[in-house]
Amino acid sequence: MRIAFNATALLSPLTGIGQYCRHLALGLLNSQDIEANFFYGAFWNKAVRDAPMPGAVKLFPWLRNNMPFSYALRRIVQNHRFAAQAKKQRFDIYHEPNILPLSHDGLTIVTVHDLSWIRYPQAHPVQRIRAMNKYFESGLHRASLILTDSEFVKQELMELCGIESERIRAVPLGVEKLFRPQSSEAIFETLSLYGLVHGQYLLAVGTLEPRKNLQVALRAFSQLAPDIRKRYPLVLVGMKGWLNSELEKQMAPLICAGQVRLLGYVSREQLAAIIAGALTLIYPSIYEGFGLPPLEAMASGVPVIASQAASIPEVVGDTGILIHPHDDKALADAIQQLISSPELREQLARKARARSLRFSWEGCVEQTIDTYRQLLKGKSF
Repeated sequence: MRIAFNATALLSPLTGIGQYCRHLALGLLNSQDIEANFFYGAFWNKAVRDAPMPGAVKLFPWLRNNMPFSYALRRIVQNHRFAAQAKKQRFDIYHEPNILPLSHDGLTIVTVHDLSWIRYPQAHPVQRIRAMNKYFESGLHRASLILTDSEFVKQELMELCGIESERIRAVPLGVEKLFRPQSSEAIFETLSLYGLVHGQYLLAVGTLEPRKNLQVALRAFSQLAPDIRKRYPLVLVGMKGWLNSELEKQMAPLICAGQVRLLGYVSREQLAAIIAGALTLIYPSIYEGFGLPPLEAMASGVPVIASQAASIPEVVGDTGILIHPHDDKALADAIQQLISSPELREQLARKARARSLRFSWEGCVEQTIDTYRQLLKGKSF
C-alpha cells in the first residue's frame, strides 16, 4: 500500500498537530505492508524528521505575524511539488493530517482536528481565518474519508458542515510512554534548571494565544492568598502565539514577584519531567478537538483541572476537576482544594493514570491503517 503523507508540520516546533503527525508517520514507517512517502513542502523523503528546522521556534511565529500572505504562497509551491510526484508515483492513498488537503485526484483522507476557527473566530488571527475559509470546505468535499481526534469533532462536522456520519471516523490520539509518574530524584536535574521543586508548582501547558484561555488561569491564580502564590508558583510552558500583549501585561507583575514562571518552548523530555513534578495541570481552554496536555498529565499521575468544554471531558472523564472555562472563581477554588487535600490529589491521580491507559499512539496508528485498508476496499464508517 503506497501512502503519500504530508509531513510539513514536522518542520516547525511540535505542538498537538505536530505530535499527531510525528507519531503517525513513525507508525507508517514501521508498518510492513505500507510504503510511506513523506512530503515536506518542497521535497519528498522516506525518512521521518526528528527535529524542526533550525530557528523554527522564532521563524514560524515571525512569518505568521509579519507575512500574512506567506501561507498562500507556500500553498502554491506545495501544490506544484506535491502534484509532480503524485503523477509519477500514483499513490494508493494521500493522507493529509493537518486539515487542509493539497490537490490530489486519487483517494484522499483528511484529519480534521477541530473547528475552532468556526466556533471561536475571535481566537484566531485574521489570516488564518481567511485561509481556512478559502480552502476548508472544498477540501472536505474532495476527501474520500475524514478522520477526527474525538467523537465531539465528528459531531461538529456533521452538524456544522453537513458531512454524513459514514464519511467520518473518530480515532483518538495517544500518549507517549515518556509521560509517566516520576520521583523527585528522577527529575531533580531538569526541575533545578528552572528553579522548580517537585510538587510545589502549578502548571499550564499550551501556546500563548487566546484560545488557551490563560488569562482566566491568571485571574484564578491571583485570587489565591499571597503566601500560596509564593509557595506554589504558576509555571507556563509553551511558545508565544498571537495577540498576547494583554496576556503579557497581565503576567508582568506576577512575573516580577516571582509568582509566575514563563519557560517558553521546552523539549519533550523536559516537558515530561516538568509535568510529572507539578502539583496539578491547569487547562482552561475554551475549545479543543482533543487536548494532549491533560492526557499527558493523566499518564504522569498528575491531577488535572480543566474546562468542561468541547472534547476535553471526552479525554479527562471523571478523573479531574472540570470547570466552566470562564469561571475564574471555580478555578481558584479547585486549585485551593487540590493544594489543601493530598488525599484528593492521590485519588484523582490514580484514576487519571488508569484512564490514560485507554489512549495509545499504537492504537491510533493501528486504527488509522485499518481506515486505509477499509477505504481501499470501498467500505465506509
